[in-house]
Amino acid sequence: MTVDSTGTTLFGREHESRRLAALVESARHRGGALVVRGEAGIGKSALLRQARRVAAGHGLLVLTATGTEAEARLPFAGLHQLVRPVLGRAEELPGPQRAAVLAAFGMAPGAAPDLFLIALAVLNLLAEAAAETGALLLVEDAHWLDPPSADVLAFVARRLDSDPIVLLAAIRDGYADGFGAAIEQLRVDRLDDASAAALLDARAPGLADGVRRRLLAEAAGNPLALVELPTAAWRLGPDPLEPQWRPLTARLEEAFAARVSGLPEPAQALLLVAAVNDGDALAEALDAAAVAGAAATVDDLTPAVAAQLVDVGRTTIRFRHPLMRSAIQQRATMAQRLAAHAALAGVVRGQADRRVWHRAGACLGSDDDVADELEAAALHARRRGAMVTAVAALQRSGQLTVDPGRSADRLLRAAELAVELGRHDVVGGLLREAEACGLSFVQQAQRLWIESSFGDGLRDPKTGPVAVAEVAERVAGAGDIRLAMRLLNSAALRCFWSEADEEAGHRVVAVAESLPTAANDPERLAILAFAAPVGRGSAVINGLREVSAGAGADAQTLRLLGSAALIIGAFDQAEAGCTASVPGLRAQGRLGSLTRALAALAWCAAHQGDLSAGIPAAEEAARLSLETSQPLFFGIARAAAAVMAALGGHPERAAALAAEAEQRGVAAAVRPVLATVQLSRGRSALAEGRHADAYGELRRMHDPGDPSFHAGMRCFALTDLVEAAAHSGHRDAVAEVVSELEAQGRRTSSPALHAGLRYARAVLADDAGAEALFREALSAETSRWPFSRARTQLAYGQWLRRQRRPVESRAPLRAARNTFDALGTAPWAERARQELRAAGEASRVRPATGRDELTPQELQIAQLAAQGLTNREIGQALYLSHRTVSTHLHNIFPKLGITARAQLHSIVGGLTGW
Repeated sequence: MTVDSTGTTLFGREHESRRLAALVESARHRGGALVVRGEAGIGKSALLRQARRVAAGHGLLVLTATGTEAEARLPFAGLHQLVRPVLGRAEELPGPQRAAVLAAFGMAPGAAPDLFLIALAVLNLLAEAAAETGALLLVEDAHWLDPPSADVLAFVARRLDSDPIVLLAAIRDGYADGFGAAIEQLRVDRLDDASAAALLDARAPGLADGVRRRLLAEAAGNPLALVELPTAAWRLGPDPLEPQWRPLTARLEEAFAARVSGLPEPAQALLLVAAVNDGDALAEALDAAAVAGAAATVDDLTPAVAAQLVDVGRTTIRFRHPLMRSAIQQRATMAQRLAAHAALAGVVRGQADRRVWHRAGACLGSDDDVADELEAAALHARRRGAMVTAVAALQRSGQLTVDPGRSADRLLRAAELAVELGRHDVVGGLLREAEACGLSFVQQAQRLWIESSFGDGLRDPKTGPVAVAEVAERVAGAGDIRLAMRLLNSAALRCFWSEADEEAGHRVVAVAESLPTAANDPERLAILAFAAPVGRGSAVINGLREVSAGAGADAQTLRLLGSAALIIGAFDQAEAGCTASVPGLRAQGRLGSLTRALAALAWCAAHQGDLSAGIPAAEEAARLSLETSQPLFFGIARAAAAVMAALGGHPERAAALAAEAEQRGVAAAVRPVLATVQLSRGRSALAEGRHADAYGELRRMHDPGDPSFHAGMRCFALTDLVEAAAHSGHRDAVAEVVSELEAQGRRTSSPALHAGLRYARAVLADDAGAEALFREALSAETSRWPFSRARTQLAYGQWLRRQRRPVESRAPLRAARNTFDALGTAPWAERARQELRAAGEASRVRPATGRDELTPQELQIAQLAAQGLTNREIGQALYLSHRTVSTHLHNIFPKLGITARAQLHSIVGGLTGW
């Protein structure tokens, strides 16, 4: 039987121990991550210690960190623990990454680094450190890591597949898992009866039968309880144990507290200071105890060490088990805890962030001085990329502020930051605290904007677009134009995502156009596009034209303009704007906005038939949307991917993606997602020649009573509906929809709508008028719309052949085939080939290429490499380590049948702007 220093045993854990050992042994060749979860005292730490022994035996680099409740508010404290031994390698990182990670640790000045840029820096730092030997990362009590550290390690854990690094994290039951569902979990359960009895007999031999039975029942298979409860029974005398209904954790804490109560007073004083401290420095504990009036020396800790409560090193004092720390705090009086915090505040005077938290811990009531310091600490945390810490600091600042108005202001600002984190629960609590202070009108408007920010305004009827627009109008009247625009943006998004009635859109537009902003202001254009894509489509297009003539737009502005262009069907402008925004957003590490830009790019590519750009964009957008808590964009990315799978002739994948997107869309009643799902199903049916089925799927998008109806998006699917109708005997039935959209076309100059109308007029015309309409459609400026143009060429060639003009039909059919081949839209290319053969011209089948075998991420990496980017540059762009990029390229080359990087461009080309 193996028993570690805390008394926890590995007996009965053979299976779990072997699994961890196998994972650790693999770290020389491939990476992985595992969360070890279980109740307090169940043996998680023992398993991690065993993993450490295995790693040492294989010569792996071992890096460790331990989360503590006291350090949970110190940004990046846990991460600094983990990477401190390898920080010397930071000089090898690219400049922006080096600056970000050093700024996060307070080791260098600089602008606020984005959390994901810090995470990428840590990933590359660890990859370099592990390159020769492999590495094991051990995180004890990960549930108490400060949130920024947890977020970074979760990011790293999701990307360890190609680096020789294994991450093991222990998390206690009852606490949230900051690592997410993407990381595999190992559940550690209680010991079976035989193992529990064997452990108890080994640790406490000779117990009376009655005591032994009761201890086994009380411990219920928990190893730490089997070790500690007999000790408590001996210390407390006869019948010491509480009734069985008391929580086991509470009984264990009391057992530890009982061990503390027998120590000399100096030792108890030192342990209390160490328990409330947010660090493990021995000198701090000694100095603080002296400030609190308990003069003590290191020798005074000897009884605590003998009682196996703490380990004392040359410069550190550490508790053997987290429950010991909480037990000591719970047994102390309120006055003792306040005094300990006050003493520590005096000792860490030179460390402003730590000092203010201890000052706050020593406060019983309001204190404006401490509140002001916490506000400054929040600003500092935000600059370091520690958003969760900034929220906590502002919240505590608001709680300690004397003036109710200032208190509400700080709490609302905390809620705003929490919105960026996607924390619905935290925001709700902060808003309730702010409301209790009494809110001014502007503060109420700010609260409304915060409430409407989740799900882009879909969560609460109170955030309906008309109500929000009316508040925005009043806020603007009070002089706060910025807040008014933010409110209108939320209202416009609500109009778009939930397809509010047209009058609601008119109200939002009316308020937006009444504000003193320029007609081509990017935020104003986005509001008009989302609130009234048809009614204000022409105004948005004119505004976009004026803005595009300017220069020097930042990445966020480019993304905003690209999104506005997409919503009104200016797909070429949308692609240009979103593509141009991506490099800047990547460089700045703004993954939330990057997710939106990539989702918009994927959506645009789905309509354009641009699979090379769209497939990797959709895949990355879906992945990042989960990391940035943006479920709407996960739905959009998956729906766009479904459309592109249909275009590429992969019906099974298209169906699976559509079902996944539909599940998200139905749950939130998000009409754009559901409309795109129907588009994917319609195109799948078209690709397989099931025109009647395609008509049925696509017709739903035009039925106001259907959940997939969307007044704006139906304008972009007219070509598909008409193609399905023309080949399934529904020409007359589709005429009504075309007539409705003709009326829409008189209200907007949307390029996508007018391209569809030109196609519809030609395909549905009688033979006498069709040719002139086909020529008109093909004479329009469509060079930047190759898929749309090729579909018109295909339809024209088919019409010519039916008119017994086979020779004339060959040119448009040949052009269509070549375009479809270039785009990778195989079903349409095959249809063009069939028509060409029927027209008397042989047409070779497009041979399958290695490119077709690449995964979306491999395609993206290959395209970036084709542009000439190095592995490090690709890794920085895609938030991967350069070694992961190298592994992917190693797999890509054989698939493409090439041996040199220079051969990539001719096969996969490049993605400009990526």
